[in-house]
Amino acid sequence: MTNMEQDRWSRVKGRLRTSVGEDVYTSWFARMDLESVHDESVHLSVPTRFLKSWIQAHYAERVLSCWQAEMPEVHRIDLSVRTAMRAAVPVKDASVPQIDPRRVERADSRPAAELRAVATAPVSASHDALGGSPLDPRLTFASFVIGRSNTLAHAAARQVAEGRRGDPVMFNPLYIHAGVGLGKTHLLQAVTWAGNSGNERKVLYLTAEKFMYGFVAALKTQTSLAFKEALRGIDVLVIDDLQFLQGKSTQAEFCHTLNALIDAGRQVVIAADRPPSDLESLDDRVRSRLAGGLVVEMGSLGEELRLGILKSRVAAARAHHASFDVPEQVLEYLSRAITHNGRDLEGAVNRLLAHSKLNNQPVTLEMAEREVRDLIRPQEPKRIKIEDIQRVVARQYNVSRSDLLSSRRTANVVRPRQVAMYLAKTMTLRSLPEIGRRFGGRDHTTVLHAVRKIEALVAKDVSLSDEVESLKRQLQNEP
Repeated sequence: MTNMEQDRWSRVKGRLRTSVGEDVYTSWFARMDLESVHDESVHLSVPTRFLKSWIQAHYAERVLSCWQAEMPEVHRIDLSVRTAMRAAVPVKDASVPQIDPRRVERADSRPAAELRAVATAPVSASHDALGGSPLDPRLTFASFVIGRSNTLAHAAARQVAEGRRGDPVMFNPLYIHAGVGLGKTHLLQAVTWAGNSGNERKVLYLTAEKFMYGFVAALKTQTSLAFKEALRGIDVLVIDDLQFLQGKSTQAEFCHTLNALIDAGRQVVIAADRPPSDLESLDDRVRSRLAGGLVVEMGSLGEELRLGILKSRVAAARAHHASFDVPEQVLEYLSRAITHNGRDLEGAVNRLLAHSKLNNQPVTLEMAEREVRDLIRPQEPKRIKIEDIQRVVARQYNVSRSDLLSSRRTANVVRPRQVAMYLAKTMTLRSLPEIGRRFGGRDHTTVLHAVRKIEALVAKDVSLSDEVESLKRQLQNEP
């Protein structure tokens, strides 16, 4: 390529970047090279068939118009896939998007390690699943605060992130579940950043929504085979918010991908807001495969952990605002008052920073009390699990949990079983079919009969009513 062609190509890329935006450009065009310019045609190349298909289907006119702005005589863009030797990757991985960090550094000033991760996780909401979901550069292992409630999850995630290609996979899949704002996404993104930093393994981070979008888009553009091949060429597949995975065909494809990766010894890491057994919308085969790995729950944030998170966030803010200071008594107040989740803690620090910088005032306890009033939420009722109900009811009536799940019809088992089903319906958000499944695979009509039976008895039997209320109190007050 001559110097004139290089300059022209740089200007075309600049126009393209301005036209589509930084995110879309990084996702789709950072790996596109100019091969030659001949008469009225320009020959460009990309490393994968999937990229070629997507650019031709969605951006062909945009690329042509950017070239015509520099060379009005150009009327045709030829796009080809670089050979395996040209792309410097093995043939078996040719369908997986690759990136040369030296090439991208010329167009982007971020560190090479970060760019390698961005290659597998660009941030456009409009591109296919293979580009990955957005990664937050702050969410790394270095910024993750460890406490009693997340020690096991952190250790397992770290083990996965530090693995090397060819190492035996210890936990597969690794399934992390927790409520909102307790650190699931932080851990998953930390795994992605750490895994990609060495550029030895291909780590792809996707939300369930992005997986669905990518699959549907591939079907529409008739590139589903390339989509599947590329996904199954990933070394570590990281899926966030699995509870949002919907649609029979999408779930079936996810199940096939999950099985293919695990059977091939590739690592899968998944996060959701509940354990696999509670994901009612998922197929039984998927739930069973997920439960067969390491399932780890991240508990609520204790006061000590909340204080640690606050100190970490203040230290991060001080790196950019050296004069920002939060007294110890304010941090202790916030750790006691804001108990809901880690995002509220971060929001509190951001408010204090904004108030301090914009009003040029020091942070005080009075100011903190005023600024975070709406973040101090009433304590939410405890989330009751069906397993908790079965355990407490079995203990109350002196039967075993296996008795409640069995087909026994003796009186000393039938009544406790019906009470347990009634409590499961009134104290959880589980559906009748799900409750039936969790009670030995019973039909939903059996559960409905039990619920109506106990409702009727409670209304006229004071003794049973007292028993049920006692069970509810035990469930609410148990640690």
